[in-house]
Amino acid sequence: MTLKIAFDPDAGTAPYEQLRTQISELARSGALPVGFRLPTVRGFAQELGLAANTVAKAYRALEADGVIETRGRNGTFVAAAGDAAERHAAAAAQEYAEQARRLGLSRADALSLAEDALRAAYEPR
Repeated sequence: MTLKIAFDPDAGTAPYEQLRTQISELARSGALPVGFRLPTVRGFAQELGLAANTVAKAYRALEADGVIETRGRNGTFVAAAGDAAERHAAAAAQEYAEQARRLGLSRADALSLAEDALRAAYEPR
C-alpha cells in the first residue's frame, strides 16, 4: 500500500500539519488499517520531499493524538485511533464544560462559544 499524500503550498497550513491531518483522516476512515506500518521518518521525508524534522514532528503529533504508535526499532504503526481520538476529545470537552461552569457562563453561552470554535476549526478559511 502506498500512502497518497498531497501538499498544498497555498493552504496557509504548515507541511507537518497537512501531513498529520491526512494520515489522521486516512487512519480514522480505515483507509490505513490498524497495524499498518508507516514508512520510516527519513524514508518518508525523502519520498515526500520534506525535511526529516517535518515528518518527525507530524509523527510526534500523531502519536500524542493516539493515531499512531512507535514500537522502538520495529517501526511506527497505525493504532486503534478511533477510541483514542474519542477519549481525548471527550476529556477536552469535559474540561471545557467544567471551566465554563466555573467561569459562570450559562449553558447556552458555553455551547455558543464551543460552536464558534468548532466552526472556525472546521470551515475553510
